[in-house]
Amino acid sequence: MVMIRANGLGLHVQRLAPRRHHPYGTVVFIHGAFIDSLASFYFTLGPAFAAAGFDAVMYDLRGHGRSERPPTGYALEHFTADLDSLLDELDVDGPVHLVGNSFGGTVALDYVVHRPERVATVTVIESGPANAAWSETMSAALRQAGDMPEDDALLWFTEQYGTLSSTRTGDARHDAHIRRLGLAAGRLVRSTTIARDIPAGRVLSDAQLRRVRCPVLLINGQEGLVAAEAARLRSLLPRCRVAVVPGQKHSVLVEAADTVGELALSWIHQHADRVRELSEPSETGSAR
Repeated sequence: MVMIRANGLGLHVQRLAPRRHHPYGTVVFIHGAFIDSLASFYFTLGPAFAAAGFDAVMYDLRGHGRSERPPTGYALEHFTADLDSLLDELDVDGPVHLVGNSFGGTVALDYVVHRPERVATVTVIESGPANAAWSETMSAALRQAGDMPEDDALLWFTEQYGTLSSTRTGDARHDAHIRRLGLAAGRLVRSTTIARDIPAGRVLSDAQLRRVRCPVLLINGQEGLVAAEAARLRSLLPRCRVAVVPGQKHSVLVEAADTVGELALSWIHQHADRVRELSEPSETGSAR
């Protein structure tokens, strides 16, 4: 386990070095909130990207996994600042490829808007940007969970996970795993201000999204949560592609990892030269 001090917090980081002598750049994987951790990428896309020649960086968001859990400070801008500081601490100089799942995709889109010079491409899995509608939806859902007794909150998170999954079989071991995820999410909500902070964080305007110039890939489950948002984003982002995985819901990353990995790897490979272009010094100095 590697702990990196970034933005005043200890963040748990796993880094898989490229297995080739000519790396294509750094890919930073950002997991979802509450019932997720870097493990969802460590056991899916991370090794495949390292094998393909990328420097694969995965980390637990603040309050999640093995990272520190401060009692406050969970607005979107805190997660974005953590990412920015982490790249500094890891001495990542060139523009990176961001791959975000669920809330991690929201962090990735916020980051590219505020630090465009540090991003080569963005891949968003079943997610969208923080906007007014997103904030209202998150506020209602998290307020409900935060007001529940412990056992009810556990049941609520477990049921939420079930509705997002397309492969639940009723297997006892699988249900036990879901229960552990729900328990961890309930503890996070009750011991921190995350349920209030996330909906109250900054939002992005359509004008800000229109200014994003790097390539953006949206990967969605056919029966996922963000189909309407994906169509709207495609109209706003100048260089955007949407890929739909048939028969999948919100948990498409874990349940269709091979398909998601092929889509993301192919997309990022197509644009890997952008890293070198942006990293080359110009007449006025470094691109960064």
